[in-house]
Amino acid sequence: MNPTLNSIFGQFEFWTKAGMPAKLSDRAPLRVVVGCGTSYNLALSVAAGLNAAGFRAIGVPAGEWIVRPQAYVPSQMSDVEVIALSRSGETTETVQAAQASQKRGQKVIGITCEPGSSLSAASDVKIEFDTHAEEGIVMTCSASLMLLAGYALAGLTIDDTLTARAEKLVTAIDAVAVADYAARTHFVFLGGGANYGVALEGALKLQEMAICYTQAFHPGEYRHGPVSLVDERTAIIMLYHADTAEDEAVLVKELQAKGAWVLGLGGAGDVSLNVESDGDLAGAEILPALQLLGERYALAHDIDTTAPRHLTKVVMLED
Repeated sequence: MNPTLNSIFGQFEFWTKAGMPAKLSDRAPLRVVVGCGTSYNLALSVAAGLNAAGFRAIGVPAGEWIVRPQAYVPSQMSDVEVIALSRSGETTETVQAAQASQKRGQKVIGITCEPGSSLSAASDVKIEFDTHAEEGIVMTCSASLMLLAGYALAGLTIDDTLTARAEKLVTAIDAVAVADYAARTHFVFLGGGANYGVALEGALKLQEMAICYTQAFHPGEYRHGPVSLVDERTAIIMLYHADTAEDEAVLVKELQAKGAWVLGLGGAGDVSLNVESDGDLAGAEILPALQLLGERYALAHDIDTTAPRHLTKVVMLED
Protein backbone atom coordinates (compact mmCIF):
# COMPACT_ATOMS: atom_id res chain seq x y z
CA MET A 1 0.00 0.00 0.00
CA ASN A 2 1.46 3.36 -0.99
CA PRO A 3 1.77 6.33 1.43
CA THR A 4 -1.34 8.07 0.07
CA LEU A 5 -3.47 4.98 0.66
CA ASN A 6 -1.94 4.54 4.10
CA SER A 7 -2.89 8.10 5.04
CA ILE A 8 -6.45 7.67 3.72
CA PHE A 9 -7.19 4.33 5.38
CA GLY A 10 -5.15 5.18 8.47
CA GLN A 11 -6.76 8.54 9.23
CA PHE A 12 -9.56 7.21 11.39
CA GLU A 13 -7.39 6.50 14.41
CA PHE A 14 -6.48 10.20 14.32
CA TRP A 15 -10.16 11.10 14.27
CA THR A 16 -10.69 8.98 17.36
CA LYS A 17 -7.88 10.47 19.41
CA ALA A 18 -8.31 14.10 18.30
CA GLY A 19 -9.59 16.47 20.96
CA MET A 20 -12.31 18.50 19.27
CA PRO A 21 -13.06 22.10 20.34
CA ALA A 22 -16.21 23.15 22.14
CA LYS A 23 -19.07 24.92 20.42
CA LEU A 24 -18.50 28.63 19.82
CA SER A 25 -20.09 31.24 22.01
CA ASP A 26 -22.58 33.64 20.43
CA ARG A 27 -20.70 36.84 21.16
CA ALA A 28 -19.40 37.62 17.64
CA PRO A 29 -21.84 39.02 15.05
CA LEU A 30 -19.91 37.33 12.23
CA ARG A 31 -17.25 34.67 11.75
CA VAL A 32 -15.04 34.83 8.67
CA VAL A 33 -13.53 31.45 7.84
CA VAL A 34 -10.36 31.68 5.73
CA GLY A 35 -7.98 29.28 4.04
CA CYS A 36 -6.25 28.47 0.75
CA GLY A 37 -6.81 25.57 -1.63
CA THR A 38 -8.18 22.60 0.29
CA SER A 39 -8.47 24.77 3.40
CA TYR A 40 -10.63 27.28 1.52
CA ASN A 41 -12.93 24.48 0.34
CA LEU A 42 -13.21 23.36 3.95
CA ALA A 43 -13.83 26.97 5.00
CA LEU A 44 -16.91 27.10 2.77
CA SER A 45 -18.32 23.95 4.38
CA VAL A 46 -17.50 25.16 7.88
CA ALA A 47 -19.16 28.51 7.21
CA ALA A 48 -22.28 26.76 5.91
CA GLY A 49 -22.32 24.52 8.98
CA LEU A 50 -21.99 27.53 11.28
CA ASN A 51 -24.86 29.33 9.54
CA ALA A 52 -27.07 26.25 9.77
CA ALA A 53 -26.30 26.09 13.49
CA GLY A 54 -27.48 29.67 14.03
CA PHE A 55 -24.20 31.56 13.74
CA ARG A 56 -23.42 34.06 10.99
CA ALA A 57 -20.42 33.08 8.91
CA ILE A 58 -18.81 33.49 5.51
CA GLY A 59 -15.95 31.63 3.83
CA VAL A 60 -13.31 33.82 2.19
CA PRO A 61 -10.01 32.97 0.46
CA ALA A 62 -7.18 34.02 2.77
CA GLY A 63 -5.54 36.11 0.06
CA GLU A 64 -8.75 38.07 -0.45
CA TRP A 65 -9.15 38.66 3.27
CA ILE A 66 -5.70 40.29 3.34
CA VAL A 67 -6.21 42.76 0.52
CA ARG A 68 -9.94 43.50 0.28
CA PRO A 69 -11.86 42.56 3.43
CA GLN A 70 -14.36 45.32 2.61
CA ALA A 71 -15.56 43.22 -0.35
CA TYR A 72 -16.85 40.61 2.09
CA VAL A 73 -17.63 42.44 5.33
CA PRO A 74 -18.92 46.03 5.67
CA SER A 75 -16.13 48.22 7.03
CA GLN A 76 -18.36 49.45 9.85
CA MET A 77 -19.00 45.92 11.17
CA SER A 78 -17.14 45.39 14.43
CA ASP A 79 -16.36 42.32 16.55
CA VAL A 80 -15.71 40.05 13.59
CA GLU A 81 -13.96 36.80 14.52
CA VAL A 82 -11.71 34.98 12.09
CA ILE A 83 -11.27 31.21 11.85
CA ALA A 84 -8.11 30.41 9.90
CA LEU A 85 -7.37 26.93 8.50
CA SER A 86 -3.93 25.73 7.40
CA ARG A 87 -2.53 22.20 7.58
CA SER A 88 1.07 23.36 7.91
CA GLY A 89 0.32 26.60 9.69
CA GLU A 90 2.88 28.17 7.34
CA THR A 91 0.83 28.95 4.22
CA THR A 92 1.83 32.53 3.51
CA GLU A 93 -1.61 33.98 2.71
CA THR A 94 -3.30 32.30 5.66
CA VAL A 95 -0.66 33.40 8.16
CA GLN A 96 -0.77 36.94 6.77
CA ALA A 97 -4.59 36.91 6.91
CA ALA A 98 -4.43 35.96 10.60
CA GLN A 99 -1.83 38.64 11.30
CA ALA A 100 -3.83 41.28 9.43
CA SER A 101 -6.95 40.30 11.36
CA GLN A 102 -5.19 40.71 14.69
CA LYS A 103 -3.95 44.15 13.61
CA ARG A 104 -7.58 45.09 12.96
CA GLY A 105 -8.41 43.99 16.50
CA GLN A 106 -10.21 40.83 15.38
CA LYS A 107 -9.98 37.62 17.37
CA VAL A 108 -8.36 34.75 15.45
CA ILE A 109 -8.98 31.05 15.95
CA GLY A 110 -6.30 29.05 14.18
CA ILE A 111 -6.83 25.42 13.13
CA THR A 112 -3.70 23.56 12.03
CA CYS A 113 -2.01 20.18 12.00
CA GLU A 114 1.39 21.61 12.90
CA PRO A 115 1.70 22.53 16.60
CA GLY A 116 3.85 25.58 17.21
CA SER A 117 3.43 26.88 13.66
CA SER A 118 3.33 30.51 12.51
CA LEU A 119 -0.46 30.32 12.36
CA SER A 120 -0.60 29.20 15.97
CA ALA A 121 1.58 32.16 16.91
CA ALA A 122 -0.79 34.52 15.07
CA SER A 123 -3.92 33.08 16.73
CA ASP A 124 -5.67 34.09 19.93
CA VAL A 125 -7.02 30.55 20.19
CA LYS A 126 -5.12 27.68 18.61
CA ILE A 127 -6.57 24.29 17.73
CA GLU A 128 -3.78 21.87 16.85
CA PHE A 129 -3.85 18.25 15.70
CA ASP A 130 -1.41 15.49 14.95
CA THR A 131 -1.89 14.08 11.47
CA HIS A 132 -0.83 10.91 9.66
CA ALA A 133 2.95 10.66 9.28
CA GLU A 134 2.69 9.40 5.70
CA GLU A 135 0.46 12.18 4.45
CA GLY A 136 2.19 13.78 1.51
CA ILE A 137 1.55 16.80 -0.67
CA VAL A 138 -2.11 15.89 -1.21
CA MET A 139 -4.14 16.57 1.94
CA THR A 140 -6.06 13.62 3.36
CA CYS A 141 -6.15 13.05 7.13
CA SER A 142 -5.39 16.69 7.93
CA ALA A 143 -8.23 17.92 5.72
CA SER A 144 -10.68 15.67 7.54
CA LEU A 145 -9.45 16.79 10.96
CA MET A 146 -9.80 20.48 10.14
CA LEU A 147 -13.30 19.96 8.74
CA LEU A 148 -14.30 18.04 11.87
CA ALA A 149 -12.91 20.84 14.06
CA GLY A 150 -14.92 23.44 12.17
CA TYR A 151 -18.07 21.38 12.52
CA ALA A 152 -17.37 20.95 16.24
CA LEU A 153 -17.19 24.76 16.57
CA ALA A 154 -20.69 24.80 15.03
CA GLY A 155 -21.84 22.42 17.76
CA LEU A 156 -22.12 19.28 15.65
CA THR A 157 -21.37 16.01 17.43
CA ILE A 158 -18.04 14.49 16.42
CA ASP A 159 -17.84 10.99 17.87
CA ASP A 160 -16.86 7.39 17.22
CA THR A 161 -20.16 6.75 15.42
CA LEU A 162 -19.22 9.30 12.76
CA THR A 163 -15.75 7.80 12.48
CA ALA A 164 -17.16 4.31 11.99
CA ARG A 165 -19.57 5.54 9.31
CA ALA A 166 -16.80 7.30 7.40
CA GLU A 167 -14.60 4.22 7.54
CA LYS A 168 -17.51 2.07 6.34
CA LEU A 169 -18.08 4.39 3.37
CA VAL A 170 -14.40 4.26 2.42
CA THR A 171 -14.65 0.47 2.38
CA ALA A 172 -17.79 0.70 0.24
CA ILE A 173 -16.26 3.01 -2.36
CA ASP A 174 -13.16 0.81 -2.47
CA ALA A 175 -15.43 -2.05 -3.54
CA VAL A 176 -16.75 -0.10 -6.55
CA ALA A 177 -15.13 -1.43 -9.72
CA VAL A 178 -12.60 1.13 -10.95
CA ALA A 179 -13.46 0.02 -14.48
CA ASP A 180 -16.87 1.67 -14.00
CA TYR A 181 -15.31 5.12 -14.10
CA ALA A 182 -11.66 4.76 -15.18
CA ALA A 183 -12.40 5.58 -18.82
CA ARG A 184 -14.25 8.78 -17.92
CA THR A 185 -12.24 11.97 -18.43
CA HIS A 186 -14.62 14.67 -17.16
CA PHE A 187 -15.66 14.50 -13.51
CA VAL A 188 -18.31 16.72 -11.96
CA PHE A 189 -18.91 16.88 -8.21
CA LEU A 190 -22.29 18.21 -7.10
CA GLY A 191 -23.28 19.16 -3.57
CA GLY A 192 -25.46 21.74 -1.85
CA GLY A 193 -25.26 23.51 1.49
CA ALA A 194 -22.25 22.38 3.52
CA ASN A 195 -21.75 19.63 0.94
CA TYR A 196 -20.71 22.21 -1.65
CA GLY A 197 -17.29 22.80 -0.08
CA VAL A 198 -16.82 19.04 0.21
CA ALA A 199 -17.76 18.66 -3.46
CA LEU A 200 -15.16 21.29 -4.35
CA GLU A 201 -12.62 19.38 -2.30
CA GLY A 202 -13.48 16.09 -4.00
CA ALA A 203 -12.95 17.77 -7.37
CA LEU A 204 -9.65 19.26 -6.22
CA LYS A 205 -8.39 15.92 -4.90
CA LEU A 206 -9.04 14.16 -8.21
CA GLN A 207 -7.51 17.06 -10.12
CA GLU A 208 -4.37 17.05 -7.97
CA MET A 209 -3.98 13.29 -7.83
CA ALA A 210 -4.72 12.35 -11.42
CA ILE A 211 -4.28 15.51 -13.53
CA CYS A 212 -7.93 15.10 -14.47
CA TYR A 213 -10.45 17.69 -15.67
CA THR A 214 -12.88 18.25 -12.80
CA GLN A 215 -15.62 20.70 -11.88
CA ALA A 216 -17.85 21.29 -8.85
CA PHE A 217 -21.22 23.01 -8.62
CA HIS A 218 -24.31 23.35 -6.52
CA PRO A 219 -26.69 20.74 -8.01
CA GLY A 220 -29.33 23.18 -9.21
CA GLU A 221 -26.73 25.41 -10.86
CA TYR A 222 -25.48 22.62 -13.07
CA ARG A 223 -28.39 22.93 -15.50
CA HIS A 224 -27.54 26.59 -16.13
CA GLY A 225 -24.81 26.20 -18.74
CA PRO A 226 -22.27 23.63 -17.46
CA VAL A 227 -24.56 20.74 -18.44
CA SER A 228 -23.55 21.43 -22.04
CA LEU A 229 -20.33 19.47 -21.44
CA VAL A 230 -22.03 16.23 -20.35
CA ASP A 231 -21.54 13.20 -22.58
CA GLU A 232 -20.40 9.57 -22.37
CA ARG A 233 -17.01 10.74 -21.02
CA THR A 234 -18.60 12.35 -17.95
CA ALA A 235 -18.74 10.98 -14.41
CA ILE A 236 -21.03 12.71 -11.93
CA ILE A 237 -20.38 12.43 -8.19
CA MET A 238 -23.60 13.47 -6.48
CA LEU A 239 -23.38 14.34 -2.80
CA TYR A 240 -27.04 14.05 -1.86
CA HIS A 241 -28.38 16.33 0.86
CA ALA A 242 -31.40 15.19 2.85
CA ASP A 243 -33.16 18.53 2.31
CA THR A 244 -33.03 18.30 -1.48
CA ALA A 245 -32.58 14.60 -2.26
CA GLU A 246 -35.70 14.32 -4.43
CA ASP A 247 -34.66 17.24 -6.64
CA GLU A 248 -31.12 15.87 -6.89
CA ALA A 249 -32.44 12.46 -7.95
CA VAL A 250 -34.36 14.14 -10.80
CA LEU A 251 -31.17 15.85 -11.93
CA VAL A 252 -29.28 12.56 -11.80
CA LYS A 253 -31.79 10.98 -14.20
CA GLU A 254 -31.38 13.89 -16.60
CA LEU A 255 -27.59 13.53 -16.55
CA GLN A 256 -27.72 9.77 -17.04
CA ALA A 257 -29.93 10.31 -20.07
CA LYS A 258 -27.19 12.54 -21.51
CA GLY A 259 -24.58 9.80 -21.15
CA ALA A 260 -23.10 10.45 -17.70
CA TRP A 261 -22.16 7.69 -15.26
CA VAL A 262 -23.30 8.66 -11.77
CA LEU A 263 -21.98 7.76 -8.34
CA GLY A 264 -24.73 8.59 -5.88
CA LEU A 265 -23.54 9.20 -2.33
CA GLY A 266 -26.67 9.01 -0.25
CA GLY A 267 -29.05 8.56 -3.18
CA ALA A 268 -29.67 7.11 -6.63
CA GLY A 269 -26.98 6.61 -9.25
CA ASP A 270 -25.47 3.96 -11.52
CA VAL A 271 -23.69 3.07 -8.29
CA SER A 272 -25.40 4.14 -5.09
CA LEU A 273 -23.68 4.13 -1.69
CA ASN A 274 -25.44 4.68 1.60
CA VAL A 275 -24.53 7.72 3.72
CA GLU A 276 -25.73 7.31 7.29
CA SER A 277 -24.98 10.72 8.81
CA ASP A 278 -27.66 13.40 8.91
CA GLY A 279 -27.42 16.98 7.72
CA ASP A 280 -24.06 18.67 7.46
CA LEU A 281 -22.20 15.77 9.06
CA ALA A 282 -22.76 13.83 5.84
CA GLY A 283 -19.94 15.81 4.26
CA ALA A 284 -17.49 14.72 6.94
CA GLU A 285 -18.54 11.11 6.40
CA ILE A 286 -18.09 11.45 2.63
CA LEU A 287 -14.76 13.31 2.48
CA PRO A 288 -12.39 10.31 2.98
CA ALA A 289 -14.31 8.34 0.33
CA LEU A 290 -13.72 11.15 -2.17
CA GLN A 291 -10.02 11.08 -1.32
CA LEU A 292 -9.94 7.36 -2.10
CA LEU A 293 -11.83 7.88 -5.35
CA GLY A 294 -9.07 10.21 -6.52
CA GLU A 295 -6.33 7.78 -5.52
CA ARG A 296 -7.97 4.79 -7.21
CA TYR A 297 -8.51 6.74 -10.45
CA ALA A 298 -4.89 7.89 -10.39
CA LEU A 299 -3.62 4.34 -9.87
CA ALA A 300 -5.73 3.15 -12.80
CA HIS A 301 -3.86 5.66 -14.95
CA ASP A 302 -0.41 4.89 -13.49
CA ILE A 303 -0.10 8.30 -11.85
CA ASP A 304 1.95 8.63 -8.66
CA THR A 305 -0.09 10.65 -6.18
CA THR A 306 2.90 11.10 -3.88
CA ALA A 307 4.43 13.48 -6.44
CA PRO A 308 1.58 15.50 -8.01
CA ARG A 309 2.61 17.75 -10.87
CA HIS A 310 3.59 21.36 -10.09
CA LEU A 311 2.57 21.10 -6.42
CA THR A 312 4.41 21.53 -3.13
CA LYS A 313 3.25 20.55 0.34
CA VAL A 314 3.27 24.15 1.58
CA VAL A 315 2.74 27.28 -0.51
CA MET A 316 5.10 29.90 0.87
CA LEU A 317 5.47 33.15 -1.06
CA GLU A 318 8.58 35.29 -1.11
CA ASP A 319 8.35 38.71 0.49
